Amino acid sequence: MNAFRSASRLSTRATSQFLPRGAAGAINPTTIPAFAQQQPTQSAVANISTSLPAPKAPALHELGSVDHAFTDDRIDRVAEPERRAFTYLLLSGVRFAYASTARVLVVKFVSSMSASADVLALASAEFDIGAVGLGKTITVKWRGKPVFIRHRTPAEISAEAGVSLASLRDEETDDDRTLQPEWLVVLGICTHLGCVPISGAGDFNGWFCPCHGSHYDVSGRIRKGPAPLNLEVPPYKFTEPTKILIG
Repeated sequence: MNAFRSASRLSTRATSQFLPRGAAGAINPTTIPAFAQQQPTQSAVANISTSLPAPKAPALHELGSVDHAFTDDRIDRVAEPERRAFTYLLLSGVRFAYASTARVLVVKFVSSMSASADVLALASAEFDIGAVGLGKTITVKWRGKPVFIRHRTPAEISAEAGVSLASLRDEETDDDRTLQPEWLVVLGICTHLGCVPISGAGDFNGWFCPCHGSHYDVSGRIRKGPAPLNLEVPPYKFTEPTKILIG
């Protein structure tokens, strides 16, 4: 108790040093500790907060810079129909330009992939067969491949026409392989492994492939050996009685 009184006296002296004269005597030393311990209640804080007015949102014109582009640049379709037509015309023109550019690019790309003039020139070749004797075979070159052209005799034509399809591995009639019976045109590439057969050899007097023993007749059909198919007939036509165009 004595310690509390001593502390009260010291606080009174300290306060009197900072207050003007006459004011220090007006303060009751016994009430200072009770006054310092008082705290505002929650109800008082709530009353103070509710009594303050809520902040008001600023109006649009109070924000300073306002963009009027929506109202200024908006097209009135009723009052200004010509502006709408101009807009549609401009959009259509731009789209047409894009489509034309795309078409040109596609055409150039496709044309770059097509064969050149020198390649197209080699796609077909014409040969004169007037000097080929009866029963003889010549070998010409077409697209880098050998082509056999044989002038067949009437006996060879009749013999090949009488072959039964049941005896053939790759069934084809002689008429289906020729445009004119006396002329046979076939690719000189064996259908087994791509070798070049020998003309006028083999068991059927047509072509013989010595690599694996494939025998072809005078119609170019496989008759014996491992080859699975007949000799291929290239596309050809007669431009003149003694001229043939292959390709």
